[in-house]
Amino acid sequence: MSLVRKFASVGGATMMSRVLGFAREALMAAALGAGPYADVFFAAFRFPNLFRRLFAEGAFNAAFVPLFARHYEGEGRRDAERFSTEVFSVLFSALLLLTILMELAMPLIVATVVAPGFADDPDKFDATVTLSMIMFPYLMCMSLAAMMAGILNSLQHYFAAAIAPVFLNVILIAVLGAALYAGTEAEAVALWMSWGVLAAGLLQLAIVTIGARKAGIFVSFRMPRLTPNVKRLLILAGPAAITGGITQINLVIGQIIASQKDGAISVLQYADRIYQLPLGIVGIAIGVVLLPELARALRGERHEEAAHLQSRSLEFALLLTLPASAAILTVSPEIVRVLYERGAFTEDTTAIVSAVLAIFGLGLPAFVLIKCFQPAFYARENTRIPMIFSMISVAVNITLALSLFPSLEERGIATAEIAAGWTNALGLLTVLLIRGHWRPDRQLLGRLPRLLLSAAIMGAALWFASGWTARWFGVGDFLAHLASLLVLVALACVLYFGLAYAIGGVDRHELRRAFRRRRAGPVEETPPDMLA
Repeated sequence: MSLVRKFASVGGATMMSRVLGFAREALMAAALGAGPYADVFFAAFRFPNLFRRLFAEGAFNAAFVPLFARHYEGEGRRDAERFSTEVFSVLFSALLLLTILMELAMPLIVATVVAPGFADDPDKFDATVTLSMIMFPYLMCMSLAAMMAGILNSLQHYFAAAIAPVFLNVILIAVLGAALYAGTEAEAVALWMSWGVLAAGLLQLAIVTIGARKAGIFVSFRMPRLTPNVKRLLILAGPAAITGGITQINLVIGQIIASQKDGAISVLQYADRIYQLPLGIVGIAIGVVLLPELARALRGERHEEAAHLQSRSLEFALLLTLPASAAILTVSPEIVRVLYERGAFTEDTTAIVSAVLAIFGLGLPAFVLIKCFQPAFYARENTRIPMIFSMISVAVNITLALSLFPSLEERGIATAEIAAGWTNALGLLTVLLIRGHWRPDRQLLGRLPRLLLSAAIMGAALWFASGWTARWFGVGDFLAHLASLLVLVALACVLYFGLAYAIGGVDRHELRRAFRRRRAGPVEETPPDMLA
């Protein structure tokens, strides 16, 4: 299977999750708006999400996948299964202890970490504590699920792991739909959603566990022991956990600062949800697929193949990310209006959220580039360098957020986050080039400026066209808003891809070959097509 088809498999499942996420956010905007219980739910849910990134996805994508692949390819399935059981036993025990401690300390954690700005409002504070206690066990479910997903990804069973998150949105959509139909009070809606999150965590864990069993890996629980294999995993996972969770860390920092203003947390969340769509489809797909592909190439000392994979992944990422960034920057009010403006979500809220979203659009390429560059280090079992730049980016984020929030409010927090993202991406690129781990090939260097030019022209055209369609967006009919946005989307697609093809930024014949190709040998036997 070609590299782009693997990206498409993960990206397609992620897109389904993101689209359902939009539906969930639209229902939530109608039910809660940017009111106090929206702030409460987002604040409570952010905390287990942070730990999920720190202890699960970041650590296992970076450390577990290369080690599992080494055991599986070196000694076979039984050795890989033994290694997985050792890791599962330690992980399960550690998570159970962490969950108990966090449940007992939740009031203190909410007051000092989750939302210190809620301390002056007893109702919001108590509700945040309750919801956090309900949802924190979600961390345990998702951490174990991330391990099972790592097994599936190592075995190139990408789709099952990618489709599992869809069920979180399915369950929450059902909860919100029932609540809106019944006219439920906002406080009860937030409570129902919290229980829905926990139920979704259990369901996702079941899905990937069944998937791993079908792939031939049976993981069981034994008395936890710190074997040499587990110690090696922990050595790699420590820095990787910090790195993998850095986006969530930056978001929590923004949340802590934003909790000083009513509605600010919700504004950032609504904007974040939109730009996470292209980031999820492109960035997450690349991060999931590229790591095991690079690890296999480097383990076989096929360095040319590794460099080819890196260049084609970057080219694929920029092909889709640059137009998304330009579109978000130029027509963010239209996007927000169609997706959210109804019920408790007013025109004033649209103006605030769209301003924050436009800023996030400037940072979208950086966040995708990070997903391209980090696997180059992880595949070499180097988790320290990504951790260093992640910590630097946190420092940048904190400094700028504290400096800009008093004057720019939510826009200041968004600006701090994208500055941190670009600091991280450029730092990783610099080290890759200095150490000689990767050199961009002629094809990438030739096509990058053409893609940039195509995206810039498309963005300018969208900016002018949005003025012509403003009269349609000005009326209160949803269908008129949707039709106008679809016109802009169609214009953007035709103009960008038409220009990119016309000036040599992309070749449709190479793209077709990339989708049709099956498993290939080393890179020297592979035609140098764009996305192979």
